[in-house]
Amino acid sequence: MKSVILSSVLPFTVAIAAPLALAEKAFAAEPDKQFFHSIEGKWVGPGEIVAGKYKGTKFTCNFNGSTPDGKIGMTLDGGCRVGMFTQQMSATVLHKGRQGYKGSFMGGAAGSGLDIIGGNVVDAHKVVFTINRNQLRGVMQALVPGDNSMTVTVAVRVDQQLVPVIGMNLKRIDAVEVGSITPN
Repeated sequence: MKSVILSSVLPFTVAIAAPLALAEKAFAAEPDKQFFHSIEGKWVGPGEIVAGKYKGTKFTCNFNGSTPDGKIGMTLDGGCRVGMFTQQMSATVLHKGRQGYKGSFMGGAAGSGLDIIGGNVVDAHKVVFTINRNQLRGVMQALVPGDNSMTVTVAVRVDQQLVPVIGMNLKRIDAVEVGSITPN
């Protein structure tokens, strides 16, 4: 009798549990999508190198934030200007399934930048990515406290402690609200 009851209840339980597991997974990805959607648009603002050889160097950045179609991730692409000189700067991150978040900052370690080797979206307003290049390890954090402001910090590990190296305070300058449709 027990086997008859179990054989009739078990398929029902699996039929209920499977959609719930999928819904939970989709719900868990929602803060990620919300965060990445919030960086879409044009951003401008000051930055400063706060440690290292070029400590105290101030610069101004202009970025375009975008998200890829059908994928979870983002690209911030643009440049930062110091005096008359402009340095191209970009960060691209994509969710790669079980591998987590992967990407590059300033062309990745193969170029003149850093590889993004992991990380997570803390909530709909904050993301922290693990970065590295050879023996250099650190994090890149982006915080979007409101619709029109974003703070980006790059910190590296020195003697088991994270030391901020670059900080940027960006403001949204496009007139388009997040999620609205732009005219052609």
